[in-house]
Amino acid sequence: MNFMNEAFKEAKKAYDIDEVPVGAVIVKDGKIIARSHNLKETKQLVTAHAEILAIEKASKKINNWRLEDCELYVTLKPCKMCRQIIKEARIKHVYYGSEECIVNDTIKENYTYIESKECSKILKDFFKKLRENKHN
Repeated sequence: MNFMNEAFKEAKKAYDIDEVPVGAVIVKDGKIIARSHNLKETKQLVTAHAEILAIEKASKKINNWRLEDCELYVTLKPCKMCRQIIKEARIKHVYYGSEECIVNDTIKENYTYIESKECSKILKDFFKKLRENKHN
């Protein structure tokens, strides 16, 4: 299974409800145990990032906040807040599909950039649509 593609499906869900299109899936033993997408505007909650929501679901699913044997696939390079939560959750490895819209800062070695034109394009399209709607 292409886990980044599954995360992208989540990003599309966010896009469809006018959320910043970021999706995430958490994988344990080769199976998706949690998935989510951004819901910051919907929930009016600053912490409702795809990564954090997926971590909460995964923790609930395995009944443990330690996600040591899990991998996170996310469509956008995680922000500093999410990276700290990922570290606290002890996620083994993070794969991200786009570096769009993020301040260029260094991240830990257990992160792997998997360039995805789809992940970058959906973000560019979203912000283009947002700018066009502001001008109309």
